[in-house]
Amino acid sequence: MKCEEMLAMLNDYVDGTIDPSVCEEFEQHMAGCNPCQVVVDNIRQTITLYKNDQPYELPVRFKEQLHEALRAKWQEKFSTK
Repeated sequence: MKCEEMLAMLNDYVDGTIDPSVCEEFEQHMAGCNPCQVVVDNIRQTITLYKNDQPYELPVRFKEQLHEALRAKWQEKFSTK
């Protein structure tokens, strides 16, 4: 299995709805592919955080940059010229 094939089936794998035979191929691929392991691990951690409903405090500077970017997009889209 190639990375592209694995990524195409990633949602089904994480949801547990993938065919068991494909699941074995998926796990064999991940055993030898660190980048794919990292992707799957990050998705699992994100799902766990979401399910646990635990807020995550963003760093102040990141939050400021995010607000600036959102304001700029809002103004770009909705400002009257």
